Amino acid sequence: MPELPEVETVRQGLEEALLGLNIRYAEKRRSDLRFPIPENLNKQLQGRKISSLRRRAKYLLIDLDNGWTLLSHLGMSGRWTILRDDLITRPGRFAHGGEIGSGEGPHDWIIINFENGYTAVYSDPRRFGFIDLIEPGFEDDHPMLAKLGPDPLPSTLTPDILNRSLIGRKTPLKSALLDQRIVAGLGNIYVCEALSRARLSPRRRAGTISSIKGPTERIHRLVSSIHQVMVEAIDAGGSTLRDYRGVDGDNALGYFPLSFQVYGREGEKCLNRDCKGTVSRYIQSGRSTYACSSCQR
Repeated sequence: MPELPEVETVRQGLEEALLGLNIRYAEKRRSDLRFPIPENLNKQLQGRKISSLRRRAKYLLIDLDNGWTLLSHLGMSGRWTILRDDLITRPGRFAHGGEIGSGEGPHDWIIINFENGYTAVYSDPRRFGFIDLIEPGFEDDHPMLAKLGPDPLPSTLTPDILNRSLIGRKTPLKSALLDQRIVAGLGNIYVCEALSRARLSPRRRAGTISSIKGPTERIHRLVSSIHQVMVEAIDAGGSTLRDYRGVDGDNALGYFPLSFQVYGREGEKCLNRDCKGTVSRYIQSGRSTYACSSCQR
Protein backbone atom coordinates (compact mmCIF):
# COMPACT_ATOMS: atom_id res chain seq x y z
CA MET A 1 0.00 0.00 0.00
CA PRO A 2 1.30 3.50 -0.79
CA GLU A 3 2.52 5.24 2.33
CA LEU A 4 2.90 8.96 2.96
CA PRO A 5 6.09 9.52 0.91
CA GLU A 6 4.57 7.84 -2.16
CA VAL A 7 1.31 9.79 -1.84
CA GLU A 8 3.22 13.04 -1.35
CA THR A 9 5.21 12.28 -4.49
CA VAL A 10 1.94 11.75 -6.39
CA ARG A 11 0.60 15.02 -5.00
CA GLN A 12 3.66 16.92 -6.19
CA GLY A 13 3.30 15.44 -9.66
CA LEU A 14 -0.40 16.22 -9.88
CA GLU A 15 0.19 19.75 -8.64
CA GLU A 16 2.79 20.38 -11.32
CA ALA A 17 0.46 19.12 -14.04
CA LEU A 18 -3.00 20.28 -12.93
CA LEU A 19 -2.83 23.34 -10.67
CA GLY A 20 -4.90 26.19 -12.10
CA LEU A 21 -6.53 24.13 -14.85
CA ASN A 22 -10.25 24.30 -15.63
CA ILE A 23 -12.23 21.06 -15.74
CA ARG A 24 -14.23 20.46 -18.89
CA TYR A 25 -16.09 17.41 -17.60
CA ALA A 26 -15.65 14.29 -15.46
CA GLU A 27 -16.76 10.77 -16.30
CA LYS A 28 -17.03 7.69 -14.09
CA ARG A 29 -16.86 4.21 -15.60
CA ARG A 30 -18.39 2.34 -12.66
CA SER A 31 -20.60 3.22 -9.71
CA ASP A 32 -18.27 2.17 -6.92
CA LEU A 33 -14.73 1.35 -5.85
CA ARG A 34 -14.14 0.61 -2.19
CA PHE A 35 -17.12 2.88 -1.59
CA PRO A 36 -19.75 4.29 -3.98
CA ILE A 37 -18.47 7.02 -6.29
CA PRO A 38 -20.54 10.20 -5.76
CA GLU A 39 -23.48 10.48 -8.14
CA ASN A 40 -22.89 14.22 -8.50
CA LEU A 41 -19.21 13.90 -9.47
CA ASN A 42 -19.49 15.62 -12.85
CA LYS A 43 -21.98 18.20 -11.56
CA GLN A 44 -19.53 19.42 -8.92
CA LEU A 45 -16.39 19.19 -11.08
CA GLN A 46 -17.57 20.48 -14.46
CA GLY A 47 -16.44 24.04 -15.13
CA ARG A 48 -14.43 24.31 -11.93
CA LYS A 49 -10.77 25.28 -11.55
CA ILE A 50 -8.16 23.30 -9.57
CA SER A 51 -7.18 25.79 -6.86
CA SER A 52 -4.82 23.62 -4.80
CA LEU A 53 -3.64 20.05 -4.28
CA ARG A 54 -3.01 18.89 -0.73
CA ARG A 55 -2.31 15.74 1.23
CA ARG A 56 -3.44 14.59 4.65
CA ALA A 57 -1.71 11.39 5.74
CA LYS A 58 -2.26 8.98 2.81
CA TYR A 59 -5.15 10.97 1.30
CA LEU A 60 -5.01 13.31 -1.69
CA LEU A 61 -7.21 16.40 -1.58
CA ILE A 62 -7.87 18.30 -4.81
CA ASP A 63 -9.48 21.64 -3.99
CA LEU A 64 -11.85 23.36 -6.42
CA ASP A 65 -12.57 27.07 -6.76
CA ASN A 66 -16.16 26.56 -5.55
CA GLY A 67 -14.99 25.32 -2.15
CA TRP A 68 -15.60 21.63 -2.81
CA THR A 69 -12.77 19.09 -2.47
CA LEU A 70 -12.16 15.88 -4.41
CA LEU A 71 -10.81 13.28 -1.97
CA SER A 72 -8.74 10.40 -3.32
CA HIS A 73 -7.21 7.37 -1.63
CA LEU A 74 -5.05 5.03 -3.72
CA GLY A 75 -5.80 1.88 -1.75
CA MET A 76 -3.54 -1.00 -2.80
CA SER A 77 -3.31 -0.46 -6.55
CA GLY A 78 -4.75 2.97 -7.38
CA ARG A 79 -2.88 5.44 -9.57
CA TRP A 80 -3.36 8.75 -11.32
CA THR A 81 -2.20 9.11 -14.92
CA ILE A 82 -1.86 12.40 -16.79
CA LEU A 83 -2.45 12.25 -20.56
CA ARG A 84 -1.56 15.09 -22.91
CA ASP A 85 -0.38 15.50 -26.49
CA ASP A 86 3.34 15.70 -25.73
CA LEU A 87 3.46 13.36 -22.74
CA ILE A 88 1.86 10.25 -21.33
CA THR A 89 3.09 9.84 -17.79
CA ARG A 90 2.27 9.01 -14.21
CA PRO A 91 2.57 11.86 -11.72
CA GLY A 92 5.08 11.54 -8.96
CA ARG A 93 6.79 8.39 -10.28
CA PHE A 94 4.35 6.12 -8.43
CA ALA A 95 2.10 3.77 -10.35
CA HIS A 96 2.34 0.14 -9.19
CA GLY A 97 3.65 -1.00 -12.56
CA GLY A 98 1.66 -2.29 -15.49
CA GLU A 99 0.59 -0.43 -18.60
CA ILE A 100 -0.17 3.26 -18.30
CA GLY A 101 -3.87 4.13 -18.18
CA SER A 102 -5.03 5.42 -21.55
CA GLY A 103 -8.51 6.40 -20.45
CA GLU A 104 -9.79 3.29 -22.21
CA GLY A 105 -8.15 0.65 -20.03
CA PRO A 106 -10.17 -2.05 -18.25
CA HIS A 107 -9.42 -0.54 -14.84
CA ASP A 108 -9.68 3.18 -15.73
CA TRP A 109 -12.61 4.26 -13.56
CA ILE A 110 -12.49 8.08 -13.36
CA ILE A 111 -11.71 10.29 -16.37
CA ILE A 112 -11.32 14.05 -15.83
CA ASN A 113 -10.94 16.14 -18.99
CA PHE A 114 -9.51 19.66 -18.84
CA GLU A 115 -10.11 22.62 -21.14
CA ASN A 116 -6.45 22.75 -22.19
CA GLY A 117 -6.59 19.18 -23.53
CA TYR A 118 -5.06 17.38 -20.55
CA THR A 119 -6.78 14.30 -19.12
CA ALA A 120 -6.40 12.86 -15.62
CA VAL A 121 -7.23 9.16 -15.30
CA TYR A 122 -7.75 7.31 -12.03
CA SER A 123 -7.11 3.58 -12.44
CA ASP A 124 -7.47 0.93 -9.75
CA PRO A 125 -7.31 -2.78 -10.69
CA ARG A 126 -8.03 -4.07 -7.18
CA ARG A 127 -10.56 -1.31 -6.34
CA PHE A 128 -9.44 -0.81 -2.73
CA GLY A 129 -9.06 2.92 -3.30
CA PHE A 130 -11.90 5.41 -3.33
CA ILE A 131 -13.02 8.80 -4.63
CA ASP A 132 -15.29 11.13 -2.68
CA LEU A 133 -16.48 14.73 -2.64
CA ILE A 134 -16.34 16.96 0.43
CA GLU A 135 -18.69 19.92 0.79
CA PRO A 136 -17.24 23.29 1.82
CA GLY A 137 -16.64 23.43 5.56
CA PHE A 138 -17.02 19.69 6.20
CA GLU A 139 -13.47 18.42 5.68
CA ASP A 140 -12.74 17.90 9.36
CA ASP A 141 -15.99 15.96 9.73
CA HIS A 142 -15.28 13.48 6.95
CA PRO A 143 -15.16 9.96 8.46
CA MET A 144 -11.80 9.21 6.83
CA LEU A 145 -10.18 12.41 8.07
CA ALA A 146 -11.86 13.26 11.36
CA LYS A 147 -9.70 11.10 13.63
CA LEU A 148 -6.34 11.36 11.90
CA GLY A 149 -3.33 12.17 14.05
CA PRO A 150 -0.56 14.55 12.96
CA ASP A 151 1.57 13.86 9.90
CA PRO A 152 5.01 12.41 10.80
CA LEU A 153 6.84 15.49 9.54
CA PRO A 154 8.90 18.13 11.37
CA SER A 155 6.17 20.77 10.99
CA THR A 156 3.45 18.66 12.61
CA LEU A 157 4.83 15.87 14.83
CA THR A 158 6.64 17.05 17.96
CA PRO A 159 8.08 15.13 20.92
CA ASP A 160 5.38 16.61 23.17
CA ILE A 161 2.59 15.37 20.89
CA LEU A 162 3.95 11.84 20.55
CA ASN A 163 4.77 11.61 24.25
CA ARG A 164 1.21 12.49 25.25
CA SER A 165 -0.22 10.02 22.74
CA LEU A 166 1.82 7.08 24.05
CA ILE A 167 1.41 7.54 27.80
CA GLY A 168 -0.08 4.41 29.34
CA ARG A 169 -0.32 2.45 26.09
CA LYS A 170 0.37 -1.25 26.47
CA THR A 171 0.36 -2.10 22.77
CA PRO A 172 3.69 -2.82 21.04
CA LEU A 173 5.48 0.32 19.93
CA LYS A 174 5.27 -0.64 16.27
CA SER A 175 1.50 -1.17 16.50
CA ALA A 176 1.07 2.21 18.18
CA LEU A 177 3.00 3.99 15.43
CA LEU A 178 0.85 2.30 12.78
CA ASP A 179 -2.31 3.60 14.48
CA GLN A 180 -3.40 6.47 12.24
CA ARG A 181 -5.03 8.19 15.20
CA ILE A 182 -1.59 8.57 16.81
CA VAL A 183 0.53 9.35 13.75
CA ALA A 184 -1.16 9.64 10.36
CA GLY A 185 0.60 8.38 7.26
CA LEU A 186 3.18 6.01 8.70
CA GLY A 187 3.17 2.50 7.23
CA ASN A 188 5.02 -0.73 7.82
CA ILE A 189 8.20 0.09 5.89
CA TYR A 190 8.83 3.47 7.48
CA VAL A 191 7.98 2.38 11.02
CA CYS A 192 10.55 -0.42 10.76
CA GLU A 193 13.15 2.00 9.45
CA ALA A 194 12.45 4.70 12.06
CA LEU A 195 12.59 2.23 14.94
CA SER A 196 15.91 0.92 13.63
CA ARG A 197 17.45 4.38 13.55
CA ALA A 198 16.06 5.16 17.00
CA ARG A 199 17.36 1.78 18.29
CA LEU A 200 13.98 0.93 19.80
CA SER A 201 12.39 -2.51 19.75
CA PRO A 202 9.13 -2.84 17.79
CA ARG A 203 7.96 -5.20 20.56
CA ARG A 204 8.52 -2.77 23.41
CA ARG A 205 5.34 -1.52 25.09
CA ALA A 206 4.61 1.90 23.66
CA GLY A 207 3.98 3.49 27.04
CA THR A 208 7.44 2.60 28.35
CA ILE A 209 9.14 5.29 26.27
CA SER A 210 6.81 8.09 27.43
CA SER A 211 6.44 9.98 30.70
CA ILE A 212 3.86 12.20 32.36
CA LYS A 213 6.76 14.53 33.21
CA GLY A 214 7.38 15.26 29.53
CA PRO A 215 9.15 13.80 26.51
CA THR A 216 11.86 11.29 27.36
CA GLU A 217 15.18 10.87 25.60
CA ARG A 218 13.71 7.87 23.78
CA ILE A 219 10.77 9.97 22.56
CA HIS A 220 13.12 12.66 21.26
CA ARG A 221 15.21 10.01 19.54
CA LEU A 222 12.19 8.38 17.93
CA VAL A 223 10.64 11.61 16.68
CA SER A 224 13.96 12.68 15.18
CA SER A 225 14.29 9.31 13.44
CA ILE A 226 10.74 9.48 12.08
CA HIS A 227 11.42 12.96 10.68
CA GLN A 228 14.67 11.85 9.05
CA VAL A 229 13.14 8.77 7.44
CA MET A 230 10.11 10.59 6.08
CA VAL A 231 12.03 13.56 4.66
CA GLU A 232 14.60 11.28 3.02
CA ALA A 233 11.88 9.03 1.59
CA ILE A 234 9.95 11.96 0.09
CA ASP A 235 13.15 13.34 -1.43
CA ALA A 236 13.85 9.88 -2.89
CA GLY A 237 10.40 9.56 -4.45
CA GLY A 238 9.23 6.77 -2.19
CA SER A 239 10.10 3.11 -1.82
CA THR A 240 8.27 1.14 -4.49
CA LEU A 241 10.70 -0.25 -7.05
CA ARG A 242 8.12 -0.97 -9.73
CA ASP A 243 7.56 1.07 -12.87
CA TYR A 244 8.03 4.77 -12.10
CA ARG A 245 7.75 7.82 -14.31
CA GLY A 246 7.96 11.50 -13.51
CA VAL A 247 5.78 14.30 -14.79
CA ASP A 248 8.55 15.16 -17.25
CA GLY A 249 8.55 11.60 -18.61
CA ASP A 250 11.73 10.40 -16.90
CA ASN A 251 12.09 6.82 -15.74
CA ALA A 252 13.72 7.59 -12.40
CA LEU A 253 13.00 5.01 -9.74
CA GLY A 254 11.89 5.70 -6.20
CA TYR A 255 15.23 4.93 -4.62
CA PHE A 256 14.67 5.08 -0.86
CA PRO A 257 15.13 1.26 -0.66
CA LEU A 258 18.82 1.98 -1.21
CA SER A 259 18.73 3.55 2.27
CA PHE A 260 16.94 0.69 4.03
CA GLN A 261 18.69 -0.30 7.24
CA VAL A 262 16.44 -3.23 8.13
CA TYR A 263 13.45 -3.62 5.83
CA GLY A 264 13.87 -6.63 3.55
CA ARG A 265 17.35 -7.34 4.98
CA GLU A 266 16.67 -10.48 7.04
CA GLY A 267 19.90 -12.23 8.00
CA GLU A 268 22.12 -9.34 6.93
CA LYS A 269 24.41 -7.28 9.14
CA CYS A 270 22.84 -4.46 11.14
CA LEU A 271 23.95 -1.09 9.77
CA ASN A 272 23.72 0.86 13.01
CA ARG A 273 27.08 2.17 14.20
CA ASP A 274 28.97 -0.08 16.61
CA CYS A 275 26.40 -2.88 16.30
CA LYS A 276 27.53 -6.37 15.32
CA GLY A 277 24.05 -7.89 15.25
CA THR A 278 22.00 -9.14 12.31
CA VAL A 279 18.56 -8.18 11.07
CA SER A 280 15.75 -10.58 11.91
CA ARG A 281 12.22 -10.86 10.59
CA TYR A 282 9.10 -11.78 12.55
CA ILE A 283 5.36 -11.25 12.28
CA GLN A 284 3.43 -8.66 14.27
CA SER A 285 -0.32 -8.30 13.73
CA GLY A 286 -0.02 -10.10 10.42
CA ARG A 287 2.77 -7.89 9.06
CA SER A 288 6.47 -8.51 8.63
CA THR A 289 8.68 -6.70 11.10
CA TYR A 290 12.39 -6.23 10.45
CA ALA A 291 14.62 -5.32 13.38
CA CYS A 292 17.95 -5.94 15.07
CA SER A 293 17.54 -7.50 18.50
CA SER A 294 21.10 -6.58 19.44
CA CYS A 295 20.76 -2.80 19.36
CA GLN A 296 17.00 -2.20 19.31
CA ARG A 297 15.80 -2.36 22.90
